[in-house]
Amino acid sequence: MMRSARLGAMRHIGILGLAAAIAGCGQTWNDPYRSADAAKDILYSAFVARPKHLDPALSYASDEAVFTQQVYEPPLQYHYLKRPYQLVPLTAAEMPRVSTLAGYSEYEIRIRAGIRYQPHPAFARNAKGEFLYQSLSPGQIAALASPYALPGRGTRELTADDYIYEIKRLAHPRLASPIYGLMSQYIVGLPELAARLKQANAAMSAEGRGGEWLDLRKYPLAGVERVDAHTFRIRLKGRYPQFAYWLAMPFFAPVPWEVDRFFAQPGMAQKNFTLDWWPVGTGPYMLTENNPNLRMVLERNPNFRGEPYPSEGAPGDREAGLLADAGKPMPFVDRVVYSREKESIPYWNKFLQGYYDTSGISSDNFDQAVRVSVEGQAALTPQMHSLGIRLRTAVAPSVFYIGFNWLDPVVGNAGGGEAAARARTLRQAISIAVDMEEFLSIFANGRGIVAQGPIPGGIFGFRAGKEGVNPVTHLWRDGVAHRRPLADAERLLAEAGYPGGRDARTGQPLVLYLDTVTRGPGDQARFDWWRKQLAKLSIQLEVRATDWNRFQDKIRKGSEQLFFLGWNADYPDPENFLFLLDGAQSRTLHHGENAANYDNPRYDALFERMRDMPSSPERQRIIDAMVGIARNDAPWIWGYFPKDYLLYHGWLSNLKPNDMARNDLKYLRLDPARRAALRREWNRPVVWPLAIGCALLVALLVPAFVGYRRRERMAARPAA
Repeated sequence: MMRSARLGAMRHIGILGLAAAIAGCGQTWNDPYRSADAAKDILYSAFVARPKHLDPALSYASDEAVFTQQVYEPPLQYHYLKRPYQLVPLTAAEMPRVSTLAGYSEYEIRIRAGIRYQPHPAFARNAKGEFLYQSLSPGQIAALASPYALPGRGTRELTADDYIYEIKRLAHPRLASPIYGLMSQYIVGLPELAARLKQANAAMSAEGRGGEWLDLRKYPLAGVERVDAHTFRIRLKGRYPQFAYWLAMPFFAPVPWEVDRFFAQPGMAQKNFTLDWWPVGTGPYMLTENNPNLRMVLERNPNFRGEPYPSEGAPGDREAGLLADAGKPMPFVDRVVYSREKESIPYWNKFLQGYYDTSGISSDNFDQAVRVSVEGQAALTPQMHSLGIRLRTAVAPSVFYIGFNWLDPVVGNAGGGEAAARARTLRQAISIAVDMEEFLSIFANGRGIVAQGPIPGGIFGFRAGKEGVNPVTHLWRDGVAHRRPLADAERLLAEAGYPGGRDARTGQPLVLYLDTVTRGPGDQARFDWWRKQLAKLSIQLEVRATDWNRFQDKIRKGSEQLFFLGWNADYPDPENFLFLLDGAQSRTLHHGENAANYDNPRYDALFERMRDMPSSPERQRIIDAMVGIARNDAPWIWGYFPKDYLLYHGWLSNLKPNDMARNDLKYLRLDPARRAALRREWNRPVVWPLAIGCALLVALLVPAFVGYRRRERMAARPAA
């Protein structure tokens, strides 16, 4: 019995030693994914916030477009590689044919034949051709975990009617599409359709059928005509050249009536079975898992036609290896897994371990990832180089600015005359004093370009170098723009009637108010910086921080004085930035996007001439004149254009930032074998602590075993 106990103890010690010996073999211990997926073409990424809308009539946010633009296919798309951005056909067989009629313009769109929708239960039919799942009972719906839990699948060809159906959905009274207001100004008959649909919806509600499907096929839209199964026309009021850009957005992607009817069944919405959660399209991917608190999964659409990779690009793309797959059918990746990461540190660590294929750079991790030279050039740190990580940068088609409320009597144009002239000079002084170069250095790690006007780089109308300098705030010296000295701002402040920061007439200190949105604990440093900038001129600044809804309410009412705001372009045209200063777009007076309520008749007249012009030297001259007027009036402290930094591992190729479109997953290629090998190398278990632990355990067990054996022998002798 004693021999048996000794052998048992030694066996346990041996097992511990064996565990320590084999710990470095096989799959790494911290791998969050299945070992069977290591060699598969699966892209891994992360998302921070739950996307609110995946319905093409509603979705308008960039974090939503990451999903919607892989599934939905509008007629047009942006060329993946070319810069400046260029529209090319997607489902369209060619670019739309545009004709001008008396007071109207007409877009004829012909789509390719043979394009098919992803497999989906909404299309499933039985042998008799009857729909399988268009009349489900509430009990059947309640038992479903997802629409794909239904066993049947079906598909059909994309037709022109599907695009027409989606355009009608922009006027649907239950949807409140964010672009209805704009499109109702252009698409002939859209306001009238909205009125008819509203009336029909009210009648259904009165009859107790409020949630019943509203079949939009029964309601004609005067401005949209079906020519044949693959051709349709859209008629617009007047000329609106920027409409072509909208044809590259999910708002104009097709929605089949079968899918709309499928999701309108009673009980579907209660289970989140709607287009807002489960998009259905013809794109390269289909959303097969939607758990916004954990992960979202896109899988290859087996019915996708196989779009060829671009055969040409921008200068330098061939040298960068971005044309190696020219002409090959896409997509290259079979599956994309997005995991929810609420904190930046776990996201960053998993990227460094190879468990995410791409990553942005937070301020906390910037110095670890990037070094910025004296000339402002960004380069990877040696650590990133050693891991084979690569960096892509691009100036985003966005602008952040501090606006002056034109309706305010101190900093605006209220009252006109001498008061308006004083306010303009005050705005100019403040614009010089606020050092946006310092702001970018402190709060953005230099990730941005100081704006000299409203149009960012990459957009027609932008001027670079000496031609692009704002003479109110900067001087061009030694080939670089330098901010004017503070003395110039102090002189302008005195001219405005506030010498030394005091009103010359009353002797009272000048106090201004900045409205902004609270974002977190780091806000205080930013607020202190704003105060410091105006304190240079002895101006007191009160920061009024609030939540987004309250901030928007102030902007709508025009009750703010100064405010911090940004704008992301809808499309790459100067009109989409210059309209932010158009008087007819005043937020307070006309519910437009001109949050500053800026109003200059000369600027507005030039804007009306410029907005519908094709890009040309004449259009550039008009833009230059508009920008000159705005610089002198200074309705904004021009702020900065953000610069996007994207890191990605060397096993990922064909990556080029495209801020105007998010349908980039189909272009990406993976080397899963290389990724798996590097993951194993970077995540080898550290076994020596376990070995030491085993040795300590043995050191404790051996004396205990020896003592136990001695006691057993002593107890056995008297019995003998």
